[in-house]
Amino acid sequence: MPLSLTDRLNHKMRCVWKLCLSLRKRDWELDDYPVVVRRNESDSIRNGQRYFALILNWPIGGAGDTREEALVSLRKNFGIAKAKKFTERSPLPRPGARVPIEFASQDRVNARAELADDFIRRVLNKDAVWISDESSLWDFHRQDTNAALVAKIREVYGVDVSDIESGNLADILDSIAANHQLR
Repeated sequence: MPLSLTDRLNHKMRCVWKLCLSLRKRDWELDDYPVVVRRNESDSIRNGQRYFALILNWPIGGAGDTREEALVSLRKNFGIAKAKKFTERSPLPRPGARVPIEFASQDRVNARAELADDFIRRVLNKDAVWISDESSLWDFHRQDTNAALVAKIREVYGVDVSDIESGNLADILDSIAANHQLR
């Protein structure tokens, strides 16, 4: 459902307010950012995730069955982004600032484009999906392990990728390609 004019103005004012407050310090935590939590009104609620929380102007969020779970998920994702992505060369964006969406590289996946398309169709059972060099098997299921997809890869390609614990698709495609060259 689109935001009302009042909601959009409220969001802009919260962003400006948090931006002004951010000038008082340099090390920001999630509480320093403008956060909203919304109830998912969609008919296609997946896995009980009825609420989503997000930082305004950021492509980062969290979801959960309750408002509190959505905030916990957002806090976890913020912590991961802060620890992993932002460094001295690329500092954490100031609260309230607009952060553009950045897509991960596809260089490794594109180097094996034909295999990637076949993999998407035969293993992931999708007609088309966007995958990057950072995509993993974990992005395509909600199970506790990758066992089912690892078994499917073994069945389809005759390659055991169980040693690739991260489930990184670029690594898996490299492994499949290397094993098929040996034959």
